[in-house]
Amino acid sequence: MPQPKPLTPSVSPASLAASGRRVIEIEARALDALAARIDGTFATACQAILGGNGRVVCTGMGKSGHVARKIAATLASTGTPAFYVHPGEAGHGDLGMITDADVVLALSYSGESDEVLMLLPVLKRQGNTVIGMTGRPQSTLARESDIHLDVSVPAEACPLDLAPTSSTTASLAMGDALAVALLDARGFTADDFARSHPAGSLGRRLLLHITDVMHAGDEVPRVDVGATLSEALVEMSRKRLGMTAVVAPDGRLAGLFTDGDLRRTLDNPALDVRSARIADVMTRAPRTIGADQLAVEAARLMETHKISGLIVVDAEHRPVGALNIHDLLRARVV
Repeated sequence: MPQPKPLTPSVSPASLAASGRRVIEIEARALDALAARIDGTFATACQAILGGNGRVVCTGMGKSGHVARKIAATLASTGTPAFYVHPGEAGHGDLGMITDADVVLALSYSGESDEVLMLLPVLKRQGNTVIGMTGRPQSTLARESDIHLDVSVPAEACPLDLAPTSSTTASLAMGDALAVALLDARGFTADDFARSHPAGSLGRRLLLHITDVMHAGDEVPRVDVGATLSEALVEMSRKRLGMTAVVAPDGRLAGLFTDGDLRRTLDNPALDVRSARIADVMTRAPRTIGADQLAVEAARLMETHKISGLIVVDAEHRPVGALNIHDLLRARVV
């Protein structure tokens, strides 16, 4: 196995940083040039996708194939059903995955990739709309496509002008532009995004409700408003949430007693802890939350008001649940 060449002694950290900056500058200029080509043809491509009854099938070879995979993933996660088909495999049976209702987005910077061009006659016979994305408007793929998106760049960032760099960046950006324009046109919301990302942090933040993380039923710590402080401490120890709800005779929440309240109580020399009533030391009108709210709202309340627990109440202000910061951590909401 060949060993990597050692670094040239003359290569300095400054020259490496300068090389990196040069790449960013070249690719930034490529994106500036690309922005000027987001025009009527781009809108036509969006309309073709919006007007179709199928999916967007992305295809491409080599680096273009990697870009096509990413575009397909971005489209699918933002409300436009899409998937990637390898053009080489398509010629050996995977064309059966493409229906006549699908729009095909074919990527080839040269516009002359044999594996991609081989698919065009079949796709045309089937009636698919083909959107070509190339860097050469006069290429075969550009001419044969129903719609052509020009992603040509002034120069590759590779000093040898060989490795796809600026061109892949431009293709990725064009794919993102398509996805976001379609997202806007469909009225795709954050909730829609969360439903396609249930395992991600955003999905948990937008889909997880208080009812999914709260303690309910017998797990909710509660004492009557006439209870003693000692009885409240026993209830807190039993339920292990660092707090207890204090309930009025009509079942409504009268107050809350927490570990913090206990520390403040013990710091009051004028109070006899053994004979104190919970009504004398509880926090009246505590912060609460509804069971139908998002769990992330509980996290915001706790952070804003510097508290570590909340009682969950119903429309009549009766305690129906409880949760603390540890419940939110376990649910990975925070």
